[in-house]
Amino acid sequence: MERVFEALGDRSRRQILGLLSAGEQPAGEIVAAMRAMASISQPAVSQHLKVLREAGLVAVRAEGNRRVYALDAAGIEAAQGWLDALLDPLVAFTSPLDALATEVARGRWARRASEDGGAHQTVERTGEQPVGQSGEKDREQDGEADARSA
Repeated sequence: MERVFEALGDRSRRQILGLLSAGEQPAGEIVAAMRAMASISQPAVSQHLKVLREAGLVAVRAEGNRRVYALDAAGIEAAQGWLDALLDPLVAFTSPLDALATEVARGRWARRASEDGGAHQTVERTGEQPVGQSGEKDREQDGEADARSA
C-alpha cells in the first residue's frame, strides 16, 4: 500500500491517472496530453507510467508496437478500501458481524421450528397464522370475551 500512496504523491502521476479515468490510452497520447499541461519530456512520462504500473494503479497491454495504458481497478479499489477504513474504523468488522447475525437468526429459526413442530415457519414466512395452530385458542379467547361482556 505504501507504493500506491508514494505514486499518488506526485502531481504528474495524479494527472496521468486523471487522463486514464476517461478510458485506456496509448502511451503517445498520454505523453502529448502531459506536454500540453506542463513541460515534461517523453522519458519522464514513461518513468511516471512505470511507477504507476509498479504501484498497481495502472495496467499496460501491448497493441502491435504501441503500449496501451488503463487504470487497474484492483489497485484503485485497494487504495479506496484503505481510505474508507480511515473514515469508518469498524468497517473491517462489518462482514464478520453480518455473518454472525445471519447465524444467530438461523439458530433462532431452527429452534422455533423445532419447538413449534415446524408451524412457526409458516408464521414467519407468510405473516399468517398457521391453520389449526392458534385457531382453537383464538376461538376459546373469543368465547371467554363474549361471556365476560354478556
